[in-house]
Amino acid sequence: MHFICKYVSPLGGITLASDGEALTGLWFDGQKYFAAGLSCGYEERDLPVFTAARKWLDIYFSGKAPDFTPPLSFDGLTGFRRRICGLLLAIPFGHTVTYGELAKRLEEETGVSTSARAVGGAVGHNRISLIVPCHRVTGADGSLTGYAGGIERKRALLELEYTVLPDKS
Repeated sequence: MHFICKYVSPLGGITLASDGEALTGLWFDGQKYFAAGLSCGYEERDLPVFTAARKWLDIYFSGKAPDFTPPLSFDGLTGFRRRICGLLLAIPFGHTVTYGELAKRLEEETGVSTSARAVGGAVGHNRISLIVPCHRVTGADGSLTGYAGGIERKRALLELEYTVLPDKS
């Protein structure tokens, strides 16, 4: 059984999902891959994990780096996607990395060569946006590419984190 709750952010509505103990999803309403992994039978309910996630989001949207992470569950993800989530969680607030850099880090950890494109596919299917910060991944030249919530949201999130962004032109 999955549970959901709604959160109103400065960048639009957000739907949070949980298995009852940990966060299993966080999507901007209507984004690409919205509610991926969410079972058909879910119930809207307030849970302690949602309280923690809302507190995290409140701190984040105030422009500060939260000093905690709510409980997260990556059940149902492949081992590759779980590793990518781990790499994403290690990207500090206000910093970015490229898909290629993530591929190189994964190769260093596993000894298996991985393409930036494969990493991009996994990053793009991140089920727990913001908290698992896929918006901090850029193209090789620093360009803002591939964000399921939309490039303008990605730009806004990075600006919120005071990240230096490439010129829009």
